[in-house]
Amino acid sequence: WKMHKTVSESVDYARTLRGHLEQTDGVDIALAPPFTALNALRNALHDAPIHVAGQDLYWEKQGAFTGQVSAAMLTDAGASHVIIGHSERRHIFGETDDQVAKKVAAAVDANLTPIVCVGETLEQRDGDKTLDVLDRQLTAAFAELSAGDAHSAIVAYEPVWAIGTGRNATPEQAQVAHAHLRARIAAIFGSDLAAACRVIYGGSVKPSNVAALSSQPDVDGSLVGGAGLDPDGFAEIVRQSQTV
Repeated sequence: WKMHKTVSESVDYARTLRGHLEQTDGVDIALAPPFTALNALRNALHDAPIHVAGQDLYWEKQGAFTGQVSAAMLTDAGASHVIIGHSERRHIFGETDDQVAKKVAAAVDANLTPIVCVGETLEQRDGDKTLDVLDRQLTAAFAELSAGDAHSAIVAYEPVWAIGTGRNATPEQAQVAHAHLRARIAAIFGSDLAAACRVIYGGSVKPSNVAALSSQPDVDGSLVGGAGLDPDGFAEIVRQSQTV
């Protein structure tokens, strides 16, 4: 949800969404609200098959790090997942590959499922550097993990040029990137883990394109941004995903 929705708005969202999603067979769902709404949203979804995720975390367990949120704080608030390395964290706040690696390790150590974001800028795509960027970011993100540690990780391919722009990668472009990421995971951890790892797509996902994207053999789901702020639209994305 990025920096959207107060606590009360988040609870209202949960109530509306639950009314739309009587059946969630065949798809796993997670919502990533602001930190302030994590616990209230978790409580509002207490008996629904919907996970709650943090939008970020800090790698230290505790200390004098004003404004930061630890993995233990996320789990205590009810989160089971956490987004790490989102392009906005990288490009607005200067997050580095090394910091992403530390955050991934901290999440795994706390039994949080990391949703690890990787993706290229428009300049990098136009320069034919997409696959090189994905290799670098993915290899760095998993640098501190063993295969046993990495088994629960989710990888999110989010081309930076498609986030919040209304543009999205074509299903064919997404498939090329996802297949490459899966091959890189296989090179690092082996083919069994690569086959089991979920590689999801993020970048202007909406009800009209989610089915085509998800139908690609290496696209295992979606990281939904702006379209997820409306519970009606998000429920439709879930329904379209269930038809694939």
